[in-house]
Amino acid sequence: MKPDEVVIIGAGPAGMTAAIQLKRYGIPFVLLEKERVGGLLWNANLVENYPGFPAGISGPKLVGLIEKQMERIGVDVTFDSVLRLGNGEKGFCVKTLRTNYEARFVIVASGTKSNSFPLLIPDIARGLVFSDVYHLLNESKKRIVIIGAGDAAFDYALNLVKKGNFVTILNRGGDVKCLRLLWERVMAEPNIAYRAEIPISKVDFDAAAGRLKIQTEAGESLETDYLLFAIGRVPQTDFLPDKLTGKKVKGLYFVGDVKNGLFRQAAIAAGDGLRAAMEIYTNLNLEAQL
Repeated sequence: MKPDEVVIIGAGPAGMTAAIQLKRYGIPFVLLEKERVGGLLWNANLVENYPGFPAGISGPKLVGLIEKQMERIGVDVTFDSVLRLGNGEKGFCVKTLRTNYEARFVIVASGTKSNSFPLLIPDIARGLVFSDVYHLLNESKKRIVIIGAGDAAFDYALNLVKKGNFVTILNRGGDVKCLRLLWERVMAEPNIAYRAEIPISKVDFDAAAGRLKIQTEAGESLETDYLLFAIGRVPQTDFLPDKLTGKKVKGLYFVGDVKNGLFRQAAIAAGDGLRAAMEIYTNLNLEAQL
């Protein structure tokens, strides 16, 4: 690789925006994505704070538009899993499942991962338990239980009822942590039930019914076709050594949800990616002038 090449880890809003800007500059890069482009936009029922869409836009539709933009200018995506990021001869070495990349700059746009399930899920039931709603978007007329009390839980519920599913949101506590407008929309939806103070103690699979059976700590039993956990997320940094995690290192940029904590929004992530690409361009120009 040329010493001025960039590796971007993750093709969510931050990584895609960085790639688009680097392409405009003519700076060579590799955009790595382990699953599919779009990141958590696939979970978003309605994105209402991304500029340019007066009525809002669904997350998957926004992904499709950004994909078209990348295709138009020739941005390629390499589908591969990053195993390790470390130092290399030219700055950094990115080890993936299939190969190694040497790069002078790395943009970490790896996003977040769900918190681990708080309960043991039987192997036979694992195909019915999820932490991302996009797995269930094609389901219709099913009973779905969501565990959580934040924006994600309520947004997931609104997304799932569009196809006639009946959704129950279980909050283990009493406090609701979602935006007021999401609460109001859920309360106005007859096919969504919200219940507070319902901690669950066990998840079983009822083979005869072909459904999950959820036991609450109060002794109640609930049957459901699917169980969806919306219990928070943490940065996806498994591939980072401790010496690089959360540190400021020359040539290494953390962008988007992987670093933004409570401020995990598509518009912020896109801005982060754009800025990283612009800083790389500026640094290369300054070096060329020396």
